[in-house]
Amino acid sequence: MSVSSIGAQAQLAIQEITTMRSQFDDLQRQLSTGQKSATYAGLGIDRGVTVSLNSQLSAISGFDNTIQNVMNRVNLMNTALGNMIDITSTVKSAMVQANGVSDGNGALVAQQTAQSSLDELIGLLNSQAGSRYLFSGRATDQPAVETLDHILNGDGAKAGLKQLIAERTQADLGTNGLGRLVISSPTANSVSVAEDAVSPFGFKLASITSNVTGAVVSAPSGSPPSMGIDFSAAAPNPGDTVTLRFNLPDGTSENLTLTATNNSPPGANQFTIDPNPATTASNFQTALNTAIGNLANTSLTAASAVTASNDFFNADASNPPQRVAGPPFDSATSMVAGTTANTVIWYTGETGTDPARSTATARIDPSLVVSYGARANEDAIRNLMQNVATLAAVQISPSNPNGVALSSALDQRLTINLSSPGGQTIQDIETDLASAQTSMNDAKTRHQQATSTLSDFLQQIDGVSNEDVGAQLLTLQTRMQASMQVTSMLFQTSLVNYLK
Repeated sequence: MSVSSIGAQAQLAIQEITTMRSQFDDLQRQLSTGQKSATYAGLGIDRGVTVSLNSQLSAISGFDNTIQNVMNRVNLMNTALGNMIDITSTVKSAMVQANGVSDGNGALVAQQTAQSSLDELIGLLNSQAGSRYLFSGRATDQPAVETLDHILNGDGAKAGLKQLIAERTQADLGTNGLGRLVISSPTANSVSVAEDAVSPFGFKLASITSNVTGAVVSAPSGSPPSMGIDFSAAAPNPGDTVTLRFNLPDGTSENLTLTATNNSPPGANQFTIDPNPATTASNFQTALNTAIGNLANTSLTAASAVTASNDFFNADASNPPQRVAGPPFDSATSMVAGTTANTVIWYTGETGTDPARSTATARIDPSLVVSYGARANEDAIRNLMQNVATLAAVQISPSNPNGVALSSALDQRLTINLSSPGGQTIQDIETDLASAQTSMNDAKTRHQQATSTLSDFLQQIDGVSNEDVGAQLLTLQTRMQASMQVTSMLFQTSLVNYLK
């Protein structure tokens, strides 16, 4: 063998060692990363498949991130809605307890409970997830409702709920405090009750009935309507009754029954009979004045507050609330639309005619979109706001002789309204959100299954087995050691050694 041949063999050995060193480094990289190649080009014909698989996995990861964000928002919304249900129960309990107290202090405690509950409710409706308001519809960057002070007391020149209730109460009670009714004696033996004007205010005559022998009643008729009773034919007997029925502004009705008696003075809702029909008619008129005055300061006042509150809350910036056309308010005959300049608009979020849930949507799958939006002026939430605010706004003094009856009349109406008979409930909103949660949980489960399948497939293409790589490393290491020994021997070969 020539010396030049030995040198050539040494160079080949060095090249082989260099190649094996490169292979050794690549195997170490595979062992540490678990990837067959550091570049797509290194995967050969399978690189197109890995691009598609990685794209699908990235899309699934994006959907999962969306699901997590939406889940966080929905959980916060459900917490708020659950607290709203608790507020409903708290306010109802306060009204029940108020009706169990024989003086006006019960009404005062109920009002204080309503004020604190209203403050909590406003805080819930203005809750945020990050910088996103949850009950403002699409207006996620602004609060859903006004402040407690502005809603109840107004904001500068803008009237709040208390002012609208005060104006409506004046309009419903009228100048004489008899609910816009005029009580008169067309003849000496008769009594007439008439509405003072054609207007939406005060008592509305519904009917009059009597079991008084010989008495003649006249049903409501005319414009404005009137009705009456004539005692000319005969004197009533003790226990005979006359019942007048009135419709109130909030859609409820009240019966007022006066009972004939021989007692003088008569008791509450009684009139003293006399052989003289004119005297009986006069006594009946006196009793009727008192009874209607009491009814006006209790049931009518409560109905008036509920009606004004409904006008205030059933409104938004595009449809401002209706207000009494005045002043003067006690003789007003019509309503007028308020403006954003003179009336507080309680709901400050986005207003739209589409379903509230559609105001926030999220794609959680290539073929699935969930809706989870909410507006604070949805029927169920607005109903809760309206009735709690009404209780907070109507101030009943403990010294008011009609305070207990007024509190009872108001609480009866608010309790019924808070039950949302036949309307949307807070639970309905929770059900809608629960449906969205179910869809997201199902999608997340599908994503987990798809991710597992796709990852296994991807692992088969660009992944490696640590056991196989380890075995290759050991084999290569043995080869490299042998090659390096041979190369070392070749480089130690000299002419002197060769000649030997």
